[in-house]
Amino acid sequence: MMRQGPKRVGLAGVLLANLRRDVALAMRQKGDVLTPLVFFVVIASLFPLGVGPESALLLRMAPGVLWVSALLAAMLSLQRLFATDYADGSLEQMALSSTPLGLLVATKALSHFLLSGLPLVLMAPVLGLQFGLDSRALGILMLSLLLGTPTLSLIGSIGAALTLGVRGAGVLLSLLVLPLYIPILIFGAGAVEADAAGLGASGHLSLLAALLVLSLFFAPLATTAALRISLE
Repeated sequence: MMRQGPKRVGLAGVLLANLRRDVALAMRQKGDVLTPLVFFVVIASLFPLGVGPESALLLRMAPGVLWVSALLAAMLSLQRLFATDYADGSLEQMALSSTPLGLLVATKALSHFLLSGLPLVLMAPVLGLQFGLDSRALGILMLSLLLGTPTLSLIGSIGAALTLGVRGAGVLLSLLVLPLYIPILIFGAGAVEADAAGLGASGHLSLLAALLVLSLFFAPLATTAALRISLE
């Protein structure tokens, strides 16, 4: 019998292995994973307590409050997106490997969404009940967050790469990405408001989907260029 050689790992296998590695490393520090979710719950819960039981006012402010809370919560873990790999030298090995760095960057953005964005999407309906949102509004809210939070991760990866190794990176990162987050915030919150006004949410959701597609194409390229500059 002929002896088989080592099994070759395809590109998909490499990307999946990197995704599993990022998730496993993040899960070792459960506090970092839970912090954005706890922050989201606390911020969104404080508004009904501060405003009072006025249902009409709560309904009107619910989309904006929940989206702003989710946006700020997703930003909390952006600074650590490449910091660990940069500190231990793994990032340089990724840049020198045969696997395109842009694809590895995309897997890191995906891991950030799975750990920081997806829990916010799942928790949003529970928090929406505090504001008196009905089932239809909660569904639109979840769909808008499901389209918007991956875009937040992709755009945030650009800021994380640009501020890599910079002193005071947290503040600089916020200044860089917040202006880019504004369209996502407007269309995400606007989807729920438009549906409540009887105008339909399809237009806002389509724009969110378009922003996601554009981010999937351009964000890894921009992040790759920023990482190569930071590594020089």
